[in-house]
Amino acid sequence: MTTTCALCRRVVPDERIPDPQVVQEHHLVPENRKDSPTVLLCRPCHKQIHALFSNAELREEYDTIEALGEAERLADYVEWIRGTEKLDIKVATSDRRDG
Repeated sequence: MTTTCALCRRVVPDERIPDPQVVQEHHLVPENRKDSPTVLLCRPCHKQIHALFSNAELREEYDTIEALGEAERLADYVEWIRGTEKLDIKVATSDRRDG
């Protein structure tokens, strides 16, 4: 089964799907997993979101995939990742992250 990342819109190749962490479920309302809607993200996008935004920011400002897609802090990253086939990246927590 082919999966498309909800953020970068890259298609994760079928041969990578058996990797249990290549596609990850992202809770749009952190710390409320029971009631939170979810989206499927490739591993790099999921890691980048959590490196750039605190749970409070995600909960209060970026609780939809549309809001994440429009986030200025993610714009350069999304443009870059769309041009790669990388499914593993290194990230560091941003000093621009609130909290």
